[in-house]
Amino acid sequence: MSSIRQNRVEGVIQEELSTYFQRNAREICLGAMVSVTIVRVTSDLSLARIYLSIFAGPDKKEVLKNIQENSRKIRGEVGKRLKNMHKIPELQFYIDDSLDYAETIDKLLKD
Repeated sequence: MSSIRQNRVEGVIQEELSTYFQRNAREICLGAMVSVTIVRVTSDLSLARIYLSIFAGPDKKEVLKNIQENSRKIRGEVGKRLKNMHKIPELQFYIDDSLDYAETIDKLLKD
């Protein structure tokens, strides 16, 4: 179960990353629309797992690869915005395929 502090940190990171991806969609996201769906931070606040939904652009894996290659730059930019945190967690990015999974289940149920 997450602590209150973890929940706050997750929310703030999600907000900052969403803003960052909107501002840098062309460069970092290769023109795709990227939305941060889930952020999970470990109890020691050293690692954040970020799940992304990627729409309308190049291949999802290509966009994810570019985001992962720029993760240090992204972490630095988020760190500048979160000055009250002593240590910014390491960011690991993953594709959130829950929407695709739900769509597949919905199709199966309709058939």
